[in-house]
Amino acid sequence: MSTNTSLKCKFEVFRSTVNNQFYFRLRAENSEPIFSSEGYLRKSDCLSGVTSVRKHTTQEQYYNRLGKAPNLYFTMEASNGEPLGRSEMYTTLAAREVGIASVKANAPVAPLVDLTLATA
Repeated sequence: MSTNTSLKCKFEVFRSTVNNQFYFRLRAENSEPIFSSEGYLRKSDCLSGVTSVRKHTTQEQYYNRLGKAPNLYFTMEASNGEPLGRSEMYTTLAAREVGIASVKANAPVAPLVDLTLATA
């Protein structure tokens, strides 16, 4: 992943063909996923998850840094303690921090692309 934290990211909402649940992911301009949600049974809950990420993303206390090199990642939780999602895997502490910085910088303003509309 690039060290540029001003990437043009986008949220994508999609429905899994495996379990029929709704998910969102934040993708960097290079299409690499940065952050992904858990599954939601209802699309409205998935969209609320995106809203919650946007609300909490700039606040450091909602991030959990986990794993050991070369399997480092971070999670984010809402103010009620519910998980919002997790990052992709990083091989270094510095790379994980770049990922967090990118989420903080981009998630609040990233456009939402609803991929479920294309398959409806």
